[in-house]
Amino acid sequence: MKKVIITGNAHPVLQQVLTGKGFDVLYNPKISYDELKTLGNDVRGLVLTTRIKVDKELIDAMPGLEWVGRLGSGMELVDVPYAESKGIICVSSPEGNRNAVAEHLLGLLLMLLNKMNIAIPQVKQGIWLRNENRGTELKGKTVGIIGFGNTGSSFAKLLEPFEVTVLAHDKYKTGFGKGFIKEATLEDIWKSADVITFCVPLTGETHHMLNTAFLEQLEKKPVIMSACRGKVIHTADLISGLNKGLISGACLDVLENEKLDSYTEEEKRQLDELLSFENVIVTPHIAGYSHEAFLKMATVILEKLGFM
Repeated sequence: MKKVIITGNAHPVLQQVLTGKGFDVLYNPKISYDELKTLGNDVRGLVLTTRIKVDKELIDAMPGLEWVGRLGSGMELVDVPYAESKGIICVSSPEGNRNAVAEHLLGLLLMLLNKMNIAIPQVKQGIWLRNENRGTELKGKTVGIIGFGNTGSSFAKLLEPFEVTVLAHDKYKTGFGKGFIKEATLEDIWKSADVITFCVPLTGETHHMLNTAFLEQLEKKPVIMSACRGKVIHTADLISGLNKGLISGACLDVLENEKLDSYTEEEKRQLDELLSFENVIVTPHIAGYSHEAFLKMATVILEKLGFM
């Protein structure tokens, strides 16, 4: 029987539909890379999240593999060229969680600008400070968006009622600027942005894209945001930028290493320092994980593979 292995948390509809299509579905969100290889001969489909690396070795161990479905965005864990050379279909579902990520980014930004992250815990402690927690309005600001794909464009759409100017930079896309959205160079963003968010995949080009050299170009001490991939931001350099006052804050939904129980002493020290800043908010990679996105990511995968 044709076998499909779901290697990450997925909405039950995925297993239900695939089973209805005649697949023997193994739902094992904790399966290891080595365990996967031992099951290779019978596997026709793989469903991934952000954990299992589908490299040449794993692909070769699955001679019957027909398709790979990635829940969410980003195919950096999949050797897509090699897979496609073997006739394996590779699809992802950024359409499924782009709005969830955009809403999360907006929520983080409004929380930071209005100092809610500071004021709410204070009130719980019986502290009532108004002047000290005076907020800054988003209206009229300039927001730099680096990467104008599914997430970047969805975030821009949510920003329209705030009457901001969006400077959008995408190395691989042109012709998308209209109205309040201006196509921009990185230099434009460095010069004018009050907020900068990264909405890029993790590639050799974007690894540690936010580093000291990037920070030293900034003219307006912007808020830095990321809900894409942790390794896009160099943590040590971000901390240095905060200490030097090169930026006015940071909102992160991702970290370079999200396995906190694996941290070295240096990584623990860095995280403690990052979290010690009042102008930093960190959430645990939940931006694209809303209840609605959980379902939609699964249905988008099924639709792209022709099962719905």
